[in-house]
Amino acid sequence: MKEFLTSQYFILYLVIINLIGFLVMFVDKRKAKKGSWRIPENTIFVITAIGGGIGTIAGMYKFRHKTKKGIFKYGLPFLLICDIVIIVCLFMF
Repeated sequence: MKEFLTSQYFILYLVIINLIGFLVMFVDKRKAKKGSWRIPENTIFVITAIGGGIGTIAGMYKFRHKTKKGIFKYGLPFLLICDIVIIVCLFMF
């Protein structure tokens, strides 16, 4: 498992999923301004939970999107911390 966590594929995965998270926040903000169909909140949480926490949080603050909603303000960082703890635990064992 340690080999996978340090592999180029895992790092590439993290870069891609965080870019996706950032873009999802950008697209959802644009859709909110236009009053059109929105990206479901569950989708944002799933992207965050599977490793895109840095991207979604960066997008949230960059685009000032969902920063007043407590579930996002505290939930997204909580999921990021959970991801970090899981990765550290996998690294140790």
